[in-house]
Amino acid sequence: MTEPSPLPGDPSELHLRISYDDGLWDTPQADTLECWNVAVLHRRRAHGEHHEPVSSSGCTTADCSSCTVEDVVVGSMTFYRVHLDRGRNAYWAMEEESEELHETAQVLLDPETGSFTDEVSEQLEYVGSALLVMNRVTLDPPWRGHGLAAVLACEVITRLMAGCRAVACSPGITDLSSHRLTARAEWDRVNAKIAQGWESLGFRPYRDNVYLLSPASQDLEEQRGAMRRRLAELRGSWRASAS
Repeated sequence: MTEPSPLPGDPSELHLRISYDDGLWDTPQADTLECWNVAVLHRRRAHGEHHEPVSSSGCTTADCSSCTVEDVVVGSMTFYRVHLDRGRNAYWAMEEESEELHETAQVLLDPETGSFTDEVSEQLEYVGSALLVMNRVTLDPPWRGHGLAAVLACEVITRLMAGCRAVACSPGITDLSSHRLTARAEWDRVNAKIAQGWESLGFRPYRDNVYLLSPASQDLEEQRGAMRRRLAELRGSWRASAS
């Protein structure tokens, strides 16, 4: 098994930019689907004329005039808020948007009504009417292998799940550029590790690789604290190795 490489920077300098681009389209499709894009940014500080990287505490004062700050994109996420009670039939809206969303709709929604199937509804508390789909989560290779995807996704889910009855995802490899995933055993191992990361947030397998999380569950809030402690541990490890 391949050990993760050391983190390329202070993980406490990671932050998220969550945005929704409203095209002001007065269409049933736009009323049903909201695409939320998330940029994962790393704040890098450089000191002096040679621009040597430093940590946030590397300067004697917080407003050191010799420091420059740059936000660098090191990952991205895509979420969809699917409104089941407005616009068009949500099943067909998801089918039109992408193959991945269509596969999720086939498992969770009734194509006749666009609502959750009876079987899915029985497993969910009624805390809202929408569906939040975690469609894609990607980090640059140097940031992988430390559990940061789950840490960051947890924060995004917490901010976007208001009014949702369920959060769904389909764990799996989204970056197919890695040349080391040619062996089937390695592919399966990485996929299993990804699924384990989402299960740590409270997602549970439902059917056909679709996992569900109920916003009414206490799992996510409890794990959010654990994720933040994990981030603090990673920061401590990084500072110890960088000193």
